[in-house]
Formats: sequence, C-alpha cells, structure tokens
Amino acid sequence: MQLTRGFEQAACIITLLATQDPDFPISSEVIHHRLNGSQTYLRKIMRKLVVAGLVKSVSGNNGGFTIARPAKNISLYDVVQATEGDIHTYPDSGLIDIVFKDFQPVARQGTSVVNSVFSRADSLWEDSLKKQSVYQLISETLGESEIPLINWNETDEKRELLIQRLLHNLH
Repeated sequence: MQLTRGFEQAACIITLLATQDPDFPISSEVIHHRLNGSQTYLRKIMRKLVVAGLVKSVSGNNGGFTIARPAKNISLYDVVQATEGDIHTYPDSGLIDIVFKDFQPVARQGTSVVNSVFSRADSLWEDSLKKQSVYQLISETLGESEIPLINWNETDEKRELLIQRLLHNLH
C-alpha cells in the first residue's frame, strides 16, 4: 500500500499545528501558502482532520486551525486513519477464484490464507504506526525533548528569526 499525497499533506499540517501556540490558530491562508497546493484539496484534507478529531476549526477574525489534542496523543496511525481510512493492503478482487475456478475448494482456501497473511501484516503495520506519536517524530527530528513553538502566522522575516534561533540551538 502506498499512502497518498493527502496523507503527506495532512502530516505536514499536523506538524505545523503541533509547533504552533494553540492560543493562536493558524489561518487557512498560511496553511495553504506553506503547502502550496490546491485550496479545494486542502479544504478536503482539513475537513478529514477535523472530523477525525485531530484538528479544531476556530471561527472569528483571528480564526483558523489548532491541533485538537496534544501531539503526544496523536499517532501516525491516527493521521493515516483520518486520510486513508482502514488499512487493507490486499485488494482481494476475487482473482484467485477466477484463475483457479476448476479447483474451487482450493481456490477459496487460497483466498482465505492470503487474506489472513495480509490481515496479520496490516495489524503489525497499524501497531507500529500507533506507537509513533507526532510528538516523538518532531522531537526526534529536532533532537529536542520539548517541541519549540513557532508562530506560523508571523511575517516571513519574524518567523525566519525564530527558525534561525531554533536551528542555532540544535547545533
């Protein structure tokens, strides 16, 4: 199974929100600008994240989006589930039954065995993704135990100063 671009964009959105002070929602314009994609597609992704309870929509003049719960409580599996749905890597289109129609009992057993193998593999993958929180990934990436907050709504110059300070602290 290859995850879609939507998952990658959702992971970036969650990362932006996890590094943003939750008292200051990130505007949809800033998210759109950062992702540099279609606004229509972005709205669909944001809707999925809101419905999944990963992101909150905040209305008003200073509205936008915030992370709905701490990054420590959002796993990669949560983001996959929100954007891709349940994980089923084996398509089971019935091809085994068609190819081996002369051997129906064996074909049905073969289908059952293959489905079982992929179901176990899917479960292992799910379990692995559930163990990886967004917080852990950001923390590991930055080499910091605490995630520094950046106001993504700031002008490019102000934000750049914050990022430079963060990068300097990493080295």
